[in-house]
Amino acid sequence: MSLTSLLPNFLLFLVGYKYLLLFLGIVIEGPILMVASGILIHIKFFDLTTAFIVILAGDLVGDVVWYYIGYFFAGPFIKKYGKFIKITPEVFENAKGLFHKYHVKILLISKITIGFGMSLATLMAAGATRVSLKKFLMLNFLGEIILVSVLLSVGYFFGQLYNSIADTMKIYFVVGAIVVMGISTYYFTKYIKRVIIG
Repeated sequence: MSLTSLLPNFLLFLVGYKYLLLFLGIVIEGPILMVASGILIHIKFFDLTTAFIVILAGDLVGDVVWYYIGYFFAGPFIKKYGKFIKITPEVFENAKGLFHKYHVKILLISKITIGFGMSLATLMAAGATRVSLKKFLMLNFLGEIILVSVLLSVGYFFGQLYNSIADTMKIYFVVGAIVVMGISTYYFTKYIKRVIIG
């Protein structure tokens, strides 16, 4: 079978299973796909309401996976390997106490801000500190409504901006936007980690 005959079938597969693929992609890598989905909503590839619901569901499933990784594996991992990453069981217990005390604020802020680059650690900490799954899901759901709305809007805005630029400038715009967003995210995350961790 030739490549040219495979391409139409592949495109049909993408279109037929686009929401399933979006769901799986969001479980693995949420924020970047949320922005990309905003662009795809702008060009009418995705329906706004359906994409919004699929993205919320996918992100919640991903969060629950990380919650259970923290729930079952964080304690034993710290006990066995904590010394290599300068986290003793005592430090871990103190961190758990602080997290348990302030988990509502931490989870909401972490979800809305994509964890300042530490979202997976926050999700695992929720599991490790045994925050109730019901409360965890409720807080993450509230934060995700804000996060998904903002990131889809950013993607939609870039889609509009992209359409308004002359054809010859579009490639420069895309490359420039990716570079600027990447550098900004890197330095902002680095700054926040320095402020939080010291």
